Amino acid sequence: MRENELSTEIIGAAIEVHKQLGPGLLESAYETCLAQEMSLRGIAFERQKPLPLTYKGTKLDCGYRLDFLVEGLVVVELKAVKKFEPVHKAQMLTYLKLTSCKLGLLLNFHTILLKTGIKRVVLNL
Repeated sequence: MRENELSTEIIGAAIEVHKQLGPGLLESAYETCLAQEMSLRGIAFERQKPLPLTYKGTKLDCGYRLDFLVEGLVVVELKAVKKFEPVHKAQMLTYLKLTSCKLGLLLNFHTILLKTGIKRVVLNL
């Protein structure tokens, strides 16, 4: 599946960013650097992609934005938190439903090793 291949590429880029910067910065810094790293690697993405809601047939702009939508297939949400909370997974599942994507990656850069801050969230994959 293309989603699994992309997730490997995305995680590799995120690990490189974490190796260069380490933990302790704001989420926005990691987002900017991950965008640069994915560009260097030729990974196509949309950053801060608006995510409107459709409610009773009306499309509403509620201000939701995806950190990254990679090749229209993988939703990537960055965090810089002490630990993932259940609401983070719930948020990702909602984003997957709204985008019709099957795979999401939650990446928490506030960890000593990034591999402990990676959570794959799957919906109908």
